[in-house]
Amino acid sequence: MTILVTGGLGFIGTNFILGHLAAGGDRVVDLDLATYAGNPANLAHLPDGEHLLALGDVRDRALVDRLLAEHVPRALVHLAAESHVDRSISRPAAFIETNVVGTFTLLEAARAHWETLAGADRDAFRFLYVSTDEVFGSLAPDDPPFTELSPAAPNSPYSASKAAGDHLVRAYFRTYGFPAVTTHCSNNYGPYQFPEKFIPLMIINALAGKPLPVYGDGRQVRDWIHVEDHARALSLVLEKGAPGESYNIGGRSERANLEVLEAVCRVLDGTDPLPVGRHMDLAVHVTDRPGHDRRYAVDSSKLEEGLGFMPGYSFPDGLEATVHWYRANRPWVESVTSGGYREWMRTHYGMEG
Repeated sequence: MTILVTGGLGFIGTNFILGHLAAGGDRVVDLDLATYAGNPANLAHLPDGEHLLALGDVRDRALVDRLLAEHVPRALVHLAAESHVDRSISRPAAFIETNVVGTFTLLEAARAHWETLAGADRDAFRFLYVSTDEVFGSLAPDDPPFTELSPAAPNSPYSASKAAGDHLVRAYFRTYGFPAVTTHCSNNYGPYQFPEKFIPLMIINALAGKPLPVYGDGRQVRDWIHVEDHARALSLVLEKGAPGESYNIGGRSERANLEVLEAVCRVLDGTDPLPVGRHMDLAVHVTDRPGHDRRYAVDSSKLEEGLGFMPGYSFPDGLEATVHWYRANRPWVESVTSGGYREWMRTHYGMEG
């Protein structure tokens, strides 16, 4: 059997596909546009019998229709998204196109495909929409974590575009009975993450002895989950989640950005000491992001109690493993930190990438 995955060359997509196949899962057809954050080398070692890459845009209805008709997947896992908040502030149009128009296109194509199915095939089909906790907005320090019933209150073009996708998915279930399931995950970290994101950016800059840019006072709080735990949770929701439901996926590991940076620097002080001083001495505070949410946290009780999920990584162990992965995979790092990445670092942070 086959599942269709969108955005499989990206950070979460790569880890989901690798985990899915390692667990003996179905063959994967991977629809990906291979933008700056999607790296074909991540999955190039997989045989065609397990992974078939289809280069293309999720907004291309004819292509999506063809893939559905040709491969007749039992599920569509929608991971493709523009996901970097900073880029959404400077270039929001791409986020609307991919995250809203692309999601709508996939829903229309998948609904049409589902309506051609019959019996057990129709009953078993699932559309898994992978969203984010950022759709819920920002929490005060003493607020309880977001639940699946928390109202949408997005504060960036990125989170607004993902919230639009949430609403479309909900509407397709309510209106058409389309068997869609939604997940909202907290901040991910782990191998293959593009280094515009906080943790890999800190690791890579620290290894190179470059400045470590920290937004504002660095006290913004996030709930962190290792990407392999997120991938396991997605597989669990795909197999056992109920159509029309949403599930929060969190790591129960709230940390301020400065705490995370200090933890990264402690690991590197032990493995790659600087000639003088500590890695934390490289930290520089830069102007805060416009509309920067102060705190995210999600209550994963529904997933844990209903489907039996628990994170496998503690944050200290997962972070140490992540630092070692980037240390051990410098050729991969070098392959993704040239050209456009360096230009982004110059224009956004005013420093060399």
